[in-house]
Amino acid sequence: MAFNILISDPLSEDGIFPLRQAEGFNVVIDTTNTPEQLAEKIKDFDALIVRSQTQVTRAIIEKATNLKIIGRAGVGVDNIDLDAATERGIIVVNAPDGNTNSAAEHTIAMLMSLARKIPQAFNSLKNGQWDRKSFIGVELKNKTLGVIGMGRIGAEVAARAKGQRMSVIAYDPFLSEEKAKKMGITLGTVEEVLRAADFITAHTPLLKETKHMINKEAFAIMKDGVQIVNCARGGIIDEDALYDAVVSKKVAGAALDVFETEPFVGHKLLTLPEVIATPHLGASTIEAQESVAIDVSRDVVNFFSGGTVRNPVNLPSVSKEVLAKIEPFFDLAEKLGIFLSRLSNKVIEEVNIYYSGDLAESDVRPLTRNTLKGLLTRNLGNHVNDVNAKFLTERFGIKVNEHKTSTTKGFSNLVTVEVTTASGVRRVSGTLLNGLGARIVKVDDNLVDISPEGHLLFIKHKDQPGAIGRVGTLLAIENINIATMQVGRSTIGGNAIMMLTVDHHVEKANVERLKELEDIYDVIAIDL
Repeated sequence: MAFNILISDPLSEDGIFPLRQAEGFNVVIDTTNTPEQLAEKIKDFDALIVRSQTQVTRAIIEKATNLKIIGRAGVGVDNIDLDAATERGIIVVNAPDGNTNSAAEHTIAMLMSLARKIPQAFNSLKNGQWDRKSFIGVELKNKTLGVIGMGRIGAEVAARAKGQRMSVIAYDPFLSEEKAKKMGITLGTVEEVLRAADFITAHTPLLKETKHMINKEAFAIMKDGVQIVNCARGGIIDEDALYDAVVSKKVAGAALDVFETEPFVGHKLLTLPEVIATPHLGASTIEAQESVAIDVSRDVVNFFSGGTVRNPVNLPSVSKEVLAKIEPFFDLAEKLGIFLSRLSNKVIEEVNIYYSGDLAESDVRPLTRNTLKGLLTRNLGNHVNDVNAKFLTERFGIKVNEHKTSTTKGFSNLVTVEVTTASGVRRVSGTLLNGLGARIVKVDDNLVDISPEGHLLFIKHKDQPGAIGRVGTLLAIENINIATMQVGRSTIGGNAIMMLTVDHHVEKANVERLKELEDIYDVIAIDL
């Protein structure tokens, strides 16, 4: 039996070599279809491979009666209706790693161009000027590169920078001291990276937490004459603040490939001679385009050969019976992960997930993936999903263990998530209560009963009279309304916790004021 594969966007022959080489695949390349024509033809194919041009809509997927897998030769899948594919049990795969080398090389190219003012000198020469005095650069050797974000691209950039004899200091929420030592770099906080670096390059996803993370305040603590590179995501740098920092000479130069709004034309930053820029070319190489095609072709071959696909982006189907049993716990599992990521705030080394009661008899792997998604969401945003969460967790070197027990501990079902960090072990338990929905019932050794939603304040304090009153008074002064409050303690007069739900997000300044109160040890604002 041969599987019919339709390739509906242009891909190189080298990119689809894995499909050509494997037995049992009939590859059809047809890049001229209108949406109506594709909807008519798709019923004859087992797999569809696209780049960004083909729009794989719900209307097309509903006609795809034999389709089992959609491959996206690239990263973004916004041209594919994931919900429609998932509903029909069609797995979608992409190729997130194929452009790593190209993006890292472009970053280094921009870094060296910036240091040696190559674009400015070239423009001068093109305009008939033989000017050697205006373009004196600096060496990279013995300079310090600050890397914010040590994912696959950030790590590649760090390795190449070391080849230029640069020192590297890096921040990443998943980078441990041990791993940093193995890489030959220094681990730092964001502030330590900003203060120490001669050059700074960002390689984080664009999240609520990273939007404008390099802003006026960040520039203020950098070295005078620092140089900035951004080939990751537009919006990480506050472009107006960067303009002011360059004009004031705080920043000696900037190299930008990505921008908050693209196309980036006519912006005042482009009028500054210290700024060089390219139009989002990080992954624009022949090799990267070929590499993403190879990756997705291999995943299609693996899928039909009974192997494991490397880069799924949607939730694979499970039996209706299993789904009916575990689906009510999906949101709880993710919320427990999010809650614990806020509570631990350290590099996670190991995750243990315990399923008790009736859940122990089910295939709970989707719940584990949801839990890991919650744990990673804080730092990866929408780059992590239900399916790639386990893959990403393992790539970060985090051990994941799944445990099942019939012991109910008073609940018909109980999910306990435990993370181990260099600072110790933190855990949270949750369940579904009839008529009350999802509840967090235990945090570390403290019994509580709180709904995992909205805006929470987790407060660790000494079990003494007056502690609760002081918190309530300060929140009242700041006009922060308390909706519910739970108090738990392990021993009388010992450590205790308060968990409050409040009507809106608690700003950092108010969290710091709460920490200054007598008998208050720690305060964490958590939005679920």
